[in-house]
Amino acid sequence: MDNPHLLIHDKKDNVGVVVVEHLAAGTEMLCVVTEDNSDYQLVVKDDVPIGHKVALADLAEGDSIIKYGEDIGRVVQPIKRGEHVHVHNLKTKRW
Repeated sequence: MDNPHLLIHDKKDNVGVVVVEHLAAGTEMLCVVTEDNSDYQLVVKDDVPIGHKVALADLAEGDSIIKYGEDIGRVVQPIKRGEHVHVHNLKTKRW
């Protein structure tokens, strides 16, 4: 298997984490689900820094972001599959 671009920790997750430097828009990523070592391909739509998240599905305003099988926040503007998920479109539910 080639080295993955994106890791998804839990099958319930709707975001994955970029694990390579300089991930460029248009790259066909190898996405690996660590829960069962399955994999699939997904084209990233934005340049995304290492450690940041990418949406695995289209997400609407108000949807929950699930990472590590846990709710980590809410979508504050629509996000398309393959787009960068970060502070510009994700907010904590803590305050």
